[in-house]
Amino acid sequence: MASTPVTRHSINPKVLECEYAVRGEIVILAQKLQEDLKNNPKSHPFDEILYCNIGNPQSLGQKPITFFREVLALCDHPALLDKSETRSLFSADSIKRASQILSQIPGKATGAYSHSQGIKGLCDTIAAGIEARDGFPADPNDIFLTDGASPAVHMMMQLLIRSEKDGILCPIPQYPLYSASIALHGGTLVPYYLDEATGWGLEISELKKQLETAKSKGICVRALVVINPGNPTGQVLAESNQQQIVDFCKKEGLVLLADEVYQENVYVPDKKFYSFKKVARSMGYGEKDITLVSFQSVSKGYYGECGKRGGYMEITGFSPEVREQIYKLASVNLCSNISGQILASLVMSPPKSGDQCYESYSAEKNAILTSLAKRAQQLEHALNSLEGVSCNRAEGAMYLFPRIELPKKAVEAAEAAKTAPDTFYARRLLNATGIVVVPGSGFGQAAGTLHFRCTILPQEDRIPAIISRLTQFHEAFMKEFRD
Repeated sequence: MASTPVTRHSINPKVLECEYAVRGEIVILAQKLQEDLKNNPKSHPFDEILYCNIGNPQSLGQKPITFFREVLALCDHPALLDKSETRSLFSADSIKRASQILSQIPGKATGAYSHSQGIKGLCDTIAAGIEARDGFPADPNDIFLTDGASPAVHMMMQLLIRSEKDGILCPIPQYPLYSASIALHGGTLVPYYLDEATGWGLEISELKKQLETAKSKGICVRALVVINPGNPTGQVLAESNQQQIVDFCKKEGLVLLADEVYQENVYVPDKKFYSFKKVARSMGYGEKDITLVSFQSVSKGYYGECGKRGGYMEITGFSPEVREQIYKLASVNLCSNISGQILASLVMSPPKSGDQCYESYSAEKNAILTSLAKRAQQLEHALNSLEGVSCNRAEGAMYLFPRIELPKKAVEAAEAAKTAPDTFYARRLLNATGIVVVPGSGFGQAAGTLHFRCTILPQEDRIPAIISRLTQFHEAFMKEFRD
């Protein structure tokens, strides 16, 4: 009998090294339990699985923005534009915008390939939206439309990483897309630790320390990743801190990779989102002074259109020769999907004051963001009321990252089960309540600390039940393992 041509030992070892915890072990178990419930509704002590592991708003009941979906529907089925009844079903603004977008698409067909960077008219719209947001010029030629932000991150890692001697400074805790993509492309993750005691602060002294440590090991650090607002930590950087980061990257010759996909998700009155491009230009730095890549996605914000896979990166400060290579990488994938491209343009150019549908659009947007802020506060308060749990303020993004102090017996039980203590806790939580969270070890955490990440996305009317389930579980868990 012939041997199997592909085994775990014969595949690319970089794939084995790569991990992605938000869809990892705990989620695989949750999917099994969900199948159990489907086949036998009484098989577990809960009636549904609550996926609090990933920022996937519509899977937990969030409704899409009407204007965005109307425009998409009309673009995908342009024959509707010629129907008399369309004007009674769709807003005049949606009809107008869909007609404009279709006029920019070759053949007026969303099923056709586009230019590798994206449809030119949509890049123009996005650049205008960036300019309106920041107050500084934006060049449509700097825009690369992608299937969400993730492929753009991979593209940058492909570009920057030459060998394991190339390092990328990443925050710890970090979104595991970064550790996974660095591993897949053969580089080295250079960690810098956020300060939990100061609300997940980013200290320049920590960046300098980790940069010098990497250099002493022969690692050439190429770039700095900053996630703002933070994932999984939920902090929003102060403008003064961002200025320090820009100066650091300029001085050290690092590419600044700015993950800004949660820019619409800010929940506290004393914080505001500023793009790193706006900060750099406000400091007087032009394109030739700092190399910057900004990532945006239609999956987050108030729009939550994860399944549409839309996003873009804006690249500034690269030489023409390097830009040619970035374009080549984009061309290998032909183009991003057209629905995602359209949505990215709508997100950066939504209805404006005076438009017929502005009031209804604003009402939908504000209702979502107001509810997210309320849910974040409720969950934060509930977590801080639990024994051995402390949770920093949720300033932005879609997550809480509480720290848990587990009894010694629980840690010993985890060791006996040959699993990490935070994974042990998350698995027990899932089996008892159906609530899915991600162990902090999947994001990285300071030695000697344990955390888990929980989304704030379950609908408002479900939050009390989640808090109740979590509280009852935690009290029973602590009682069981209390020293």
